[in-house]
Amino acid sequence: MSDLTRVLPSAPRRWPLALASFGWLLALLISLPAFAQKALPKTADVYVDAAGVLRWQGSKEEVALFGVNYTTPFAHSYRAHRRLGVSPEQGIDQDVYHLSRLGIDAFRVHVWDVEISDTLGNVLENEHLRLLDYLLQRLKQRGIKTVLTPIAYWGNGYPEPDTAQTGFSAIYPKARAYNNPRAVRAQENYLRQFLNHRNQYTGLLLRDDPDIIAYEVCNEPHYRQPEAEVSEFVQRMVAAMRATGYKKPIFYNLAESPAVANAILGSPVQGFTFQWYPSALVNGHTLRGNLLPLVQQYPIPYAQDPRFAGKPRLVYEFESADILQPVMYPLMARSFRSAGFQWATQFAYDPLALAYANTEYQTHYLNMAYTPAKAISLLIAGQVFRRVKRNQPFATYPQDSTFEDFRVSYRNGLSELNTPEEFYYTSTTTTAPRKPAALRRVAGTGSSPLVQYQGTGAYFLDRLAPGVWRLEVMPDAIPVRDPFAKTSLRQPVTRISWNTQPLRLALPGLGTDFTVRGLNEGNAFQGQASGGTVALRPGAYVVAARGKSTAAYTAQTQLGAIKLGEFVAPAATNLPTQVMHTPPAQLLAGRPVVLRATVAGAEPTDSVLLIAQHFYGPTRTIPMRRPTLTSAEATVPAELLYPGLLRYWVVVKHSQQTTTFPGGFAGSPRDWDYAPQDHWETPIVPTGAPLPLFEAAQDQQRVETGGVNGSGWTDYVTTGSGRLALRLLQAPTPASPPAFFDPQAPVAFLRAYFGDRLAARATETGNFRELVLRARRGGGAGPVRLVLTTRDAAAYATEVTVGPELQEIRVPLTAFRPAQQVLLPRPYPSFLPMTFRADGPATLPLAQAEVLQILLAPAAASATSERPYLDVESVELR
Repeated sequence: MSDLTRVLPSAPRRWPLALASFGWLLALLISLPAFAQKALPKTADVYVDAAGVLRWQGSKEEVALFGVNYTTPFAHSYRAHRRLGVSPEQGIDQDVYHLSRLGIDAFRVHVWDVEISDTLGNVLENEHLRLLDYLLQRLKQRGIKTVLTPIAYWGNGYPEPDTAQTGFSAIYPKARAYNNPRAVRAQENYLRQFLNHRNQYTGLLLRDDPDIIAYEVCNEPHYRQPEAEVSEFVQRMVAAMRATGYKKPIFYNLAESPAVANAILGSPVQGFTFQWYPSALVNGHTLRGNLLPLVQQYPIPYAQDPRFAGKPRLVYEFESADILQPVMYPLMARSFRSAGFQWATQFAYDPLALAYANTEYQTHYLNMAYTPAKAISLLIAGQVFRRVKRNQPFATYPQDSTFEDFRVSYRNGLSELNTPEEFYYTSTTTTAPRKPAALRRVAGTGSSPLVQYQGTGAYFLDRLAPGVWRLEVMPDAIPVRDPFAKTSLRQPVTRISWNTQPLRLALPGLGTDFTVRGLNEGNAFQGQASGGTVALRPGAYVVAARGKSTAAYTAQTQLGAIKLGEFVAPAATNLPTQVMHTPPAQLLAGRPVVLRATVAGAEPTDSVLLIAQHFYGPTRTIPMRRPTLTSAEATVPAELLYPGLLRYWVVVKHSQQTTTFPGGFAGSPRDWDYAPQDHWETPIVPTGAPLPLFEAAQDQQRVETGGVNGSGWTDYVTTGSGRLALRLLQAPTPASPPAFFDPQAPVAFLRAYFGDRLAARATETGNFRELVLRARRGGGAGPVRLVLTTRDAAAYATEVTVGPELQEIRVPLTAFRPAQQVLLPRPYPSFLPMTFRADGPATLPLAQAEVLQILLAPAAASATSERPYLDVESVELR
């Protein structure tokens, strides 16, 4: 964002006007990203001081920049834009506006060298390089600083097959590129030419651009012993870059190849780069449960090494992969600052044109229009990064989930920033702003004491003058599929709806009868609020207290790095109505239950009905309430919920047309000739029935499985009972296996979320007495560790012995004692902590439990050399 009054003075940015080669003066739009309007120092170059701190020239203040990676000039992103008929330039313009709107001031990308070079390392002046030039120019105009990684070593296909590639990385694989003489010479040649490339839009050589503040030589290099080869390679790359006259810092990755860390630490680079994927990558579905323990610290093993301590450090990539919860980024940013980082860039921001399908990187999903709450959390995280002091310590989560001006709440799905001037929130909050009269900027999703809004898109409010504000409202984003499952450009995962909805403002000095005028292109709205409420479509508006003149505020009026009339949003999704619903695992007999669904594409006047049937028993048609335009709910009466099976449908009536879900079929299940067999169903169980925490036959998309510390994988098998079981396989260990649980031991694991199932039986949690594991162990009898974790990240564990025959193992809940949990999925890099322990009650608070971990302990090799495994059919509470 900016060097606002309350921001640490470690985040100033400055840049001169750049004179292009053809003689015209490039006009920079304004000095700051959106939300900030303070003047900047004149220059933007950086240097490393004697203590190893990255500082700005001129002011000598510390650098603290936060942002994203973004890839439209290259690879799948480039091809997909072309395939969808969107020019990459248009896509870049749209996305850079949104990045500015989110307060981003840092950009990094690993350049796809395979697309802009030949096998000898000659730089090709082609479309991809031109688009990189264009992107750098647009970022410069918004005041966003850049770190470039010229060598990526990647092919250009993912998630598609590679296309024709011309560069040296196409013939020299990453693991050999550093010790093959021809590959080394090609990279030297390439680095010299890349840094001497002149940006055709700014007229600046890449090595001289003041807004490119540093370079990282190469992306995630894979090295092995001997270290001498690595040392020679790094020295030659640095020498090639310095030979161009480049004088600013050169960084190198220290996290990817720890076996040769000494070679990097002793090299002539000026700083080191790291990444953080705390929830691993490509789990194939959305992760659930409290994952904040994964990001509460970032300890660096080299922190005390003087070769490391005296140099700055950057985070080139980070992401809470496969997680939509808008709570991870702020704690990640805080952990980065505690570890001394001065730059952090998320990987990767999804281009607007592709975000409907999330095809670029399936395991990542971030876009202002399509993931609004997560995007606002990035805005808040940027402020955390700039405000928290470098190396500032914090207590262990969860004691400090409220710190300084910030609040992070897993239970509420909420991140907040609350200062006298700014109030940002990721979901509905009841928190009162600290000084309403002093507020200058508001941003959020959901509702707050200042804004009441039923839409699901983000909104932004910027004060222009007392009683005058700019309002920007994004359209509704409606999830329709799991964005982290397999993706396709033919399959939207999020829909966009342009709905007109009431918006109530309670801003100091605005009054209840304020005027509203549209600012963005095509928005001719003019109106007046009644009772503080006005019905608006998405767009940009000037909002003013009655009697205030707004004639001076036009679409072209500048506000920080944006113009008042700028507005970028995707078109409404042109698809038929959809209804999304996941049936509960169980319903409790004799108790009415509210069933909820997400509705996309239904008009406000459409009727939505629930048709519920006790299998072949009674059937009821129940009108569904519409709390918002994108949701519907209905209460199933107790008379229908006697033990058995409930099956049901949702019917949407539009004019004379009736459509039934699931399936989207014409007609109604109550029609005599309605033939489709699709329906939702859920068992109705009597009080005291077992509660499943994990069922192998049903829960494949609800669990995470695998191995840590280089061991373990999973499969599904059938047991002698004919039932499906999840198999955890473990590598055999020497005759004396490590103690259980040794953080360095190889472990196979199952992680299963069950919080929603337990919540549905909340009235019975006090009646459950035992956990029942139905399993068998191959490779000899041995211990298995069972861990239950709560919403507040406290863990309770016990160990059981499992033998080779399929059996039910009954474990009293009183056997679970406070313990540590394993951080699963395994965080990356591998030097990060593997376990976490939070204080909780002395006995298991079952009502708060939500995640089950099953850990297959290392065991000595069996006499038959059979690989140890554990087959789990089910786990339930009784």
